[in-house]
Amino acid sequence: MTVQARESGSGSAVALATLPSEAQRTHRAIRSGGPFQYSKDGVVFGNRERLLPKHPRGYYREYTVPTPGLSHRGARRIVCGGAVPVAPDACYYTDDHYASFRLIAQ
Repeated sequence: MTVQARESGSGSAVALATLPSEAQRTHRAIRSGGPFQYSKDGVVFGNRERLLPKHPRGYYREYTVPTPGLSHRGARRIVCGGAVPVAPDACYYTDDHYASFRLIAQ
């Protein structure tokens, strides 16, 4: 069940515990400030797709969710928004490289 965040304003929620274990580990790393496996983790996410709620540039940051068996970053990401990266206002999960997002509920 994947719902685009644009449709409902904040997307349909998905429980953190139901996400793949790699996503749960990435979420914990975000909350603790790392370490992260990829140099692009923590970079500003521009929301060019406009699927997430609108905020000023720099509000969102993206993090890779590793995919077992791949030698590259793959399509899975967590995108979090907020002024303090280790205490985000909201985080979203995508497993299709930004085509859709689900709000992560804790």
